[in-house]
Amino acid sequence: MKTRSIESEDIQQLNSTFADLYEKNVKDAILETGQIMEIPEGEILIDIGQYIKMMPLLLSGSLKILREDNDGKELLLYHVHPGETCAMSITCCMGDAKSSVRAVAEEDTKLIALPTRIMDEWSNQYPSWKHFIMRTYQRRFEELLNTIDSIAFQKLDDRLERWLKEKTAKSPDGVIQITHQEIASELHSSREVISRLLKKMEHQGTLELGRNKIKMR
Repeated sequence: MKTRSIESEDIQQLNSTFADLYEKNVKDAILETGQIMEIPEGEILIDIGQYIKMMPLLLSGSLKILREDNDGKELLLYHVHPGETCAMSITCCMGDAKSSVRAVAEEDTKLIALPTRIMDEWSNQYPSWKHFIMRTYQRRFEELLNTIDSIAFQKLDDRLERWLKEKTAKSPDGVIQITHQEIASELHSSREVISRLLKKMEHQGTLELGRNKIKMR
């Protein structure tokens, strides 16, 4: 994980990715207080039990936000994409509480790290910042509802097929680089069940399985 000061290229990304933060004063405040963090794929940015010292504004890449049960099994809550921040980190920042989630870079990720002390101050000073925070809460709440709905009301094989199509659409070469365990965590299932369903789909000619990779046909 690398940390550095904000450069001109980062400013361009900030302006294009966070266009909703339209006030010049809030952009100036971000440039004055923020630092660039570059996180390699698979590295943990925030871990369970840590005090959160910063709030991430994603410029590129993505984070997956996970919970963990007593047996060490992970449960995917949601993803954070460019132009977004993590609602759970905001909550912990405001309450000076330890993190109850783990944030992992799903791919090489670049973000602006802001100190936690600015949270309340900026919400009072900058309307666009306040709206950004409120939209973040709303979006994450809707995503959690969708997660609950999919677990409760949709068959796992349908959820897996939709998940594969969504991941394939984001892959330049149409290949998904992932383990069966990682898919199980994202779909709130077990590795054995996911492996069985993938093998079934391969036999049906829907996809081709390789070592830690899947190619849709």
